[in-house]
Amino acid sequence: MGVRVLIADDNRLTMEAVKGYLAKEDGMKVVAEARSGRQALGLVARASPDVALIDMHMRGEVDGLTCAERIRRNFSQTKVVVISAFADESSVRTAFLRGAHAFISKAVDPRDLASALRQTIQGTVFLAPWLKDADGEEWLEGLTRRELTVLKAVAAGLPNRAIGQQLWVTEHTVKFHLTNIFRKISVANRTEAARWAHQRGLVQDVATEPAVAEVTV
Repeated sequence: MGVRVLIADDNRLTMEAVKGYLAKEDGMKVVAEARSGRQALGLVARASPDVALIDMHMRGEVDGLTCAERIRRNFSQTKVVVISAFADESSVRTAFLRGAHAFISKAVDPRDLASALRQTIQGTVFLAPWLKDADGEEWLEGLTRRELTVLKAVAAGLPNRAIGQQLWVTEHTVKFHLTNIFRKISVANRTEAARWAHQRGLVQDVATEPAVAEVTV
């Protein structure tokens, strides 16, 4: 059946342009078009697209980022790709924090659009860049450096107690991090989280990760 795509954009010209580019690609089928976030949510429920291409700055009661967040949370069968005319570091990081599986700039070569959507669905290429905020904190698909360290340790087979000892935190804090990690990467348990980390080449010798004291209250 090919790749089933939902497009959500409140700009008619952009909508028609994206549809036109995808129509030229074998195996790509636009199954739904939405002019608002609320409409997109209803169409995702009915059409079950493989991927939802959401305009980041779509206006309305359910804006583009809120729409992306709700699709990611409620429709696990659909990959969320956020598209925006702004590709600055803050916009990209915000998109991933709000649920995007991938981010595409509207400056993309139209010939690359279909390929990017396919790769997002297949998970063969990770499209999120490493990012740093103003304080130097690293992020990957919304995960902080500390969450990445916990994820790597889980993927390496370490139990919560061992992770806590390595990072100088309590098991309760480790569980708190895991809850956030599972939510951000849309997995249900440690096994799925470990598989996610292995697929993205994140697993390494956890002993090389620096131990940083952390205090929780």
